[in-house]
Amino acid sequence: MPETVIRDVCLADAEAMAPLYNHYVHRSIATFETEPVAAVEMARRIQKVKASSLPWRVAETAGELSGYAYATRWHDRHAYRFSVESTVYIDAGAVGQGLGERLYLSLLSQLRHQGLHTVMAVIALPNAASVALHEKVGFRQSGGLRAVGRKFERWIDVGYWQCFLTDAPEP
Repeated sequence: MPETVIRDVCLADAEAMAPLYNHYVHRSIATFETEPVAAVEMARRIQKVKASSLPWRVAETAGELSGYAYATRWHDRHAYRFSVESTVYIDAGAVGQGLGERLYLSLLSQLRHQGLHTVMAVIALPNAASVALHEKVGFRQSGGLRAVGRKFERWIDVGYWQCFLTDAPEP
């Protein structure tokens, strides 16, 4: 089995990220985007995350980009500054090989190191594989909204999963 390296993103990764992500744009409800994303737009997104000093991790297997995970600000208001939203995408040919878990653990470790408190994941439902991945690395369901996205001629629900990086508050 080829070795997989988890590393920080670089702008050159945008070329390989676009087709990896566009697979999900065209074939999945995992993203609510409906039009393909060009490499130049991926590069812009990478720059935006880097400018906010948040991590963007990539997996490289046998020299090829095989997945990525990153964090963005949850909301812009100052009181949200210790909360982020996470995103993970795995190359369709590499799904189910533990890559998502490795990427997520690397991302969560960096977020902890940066002193962040909580990470939110928004999961389009149903998506048993994504739910399982998030729960495996410590996320727990915290809410949901019905019929908030429309793709492939149907309404789609979203669920919110949350992972505390520091001690969780008492209920």
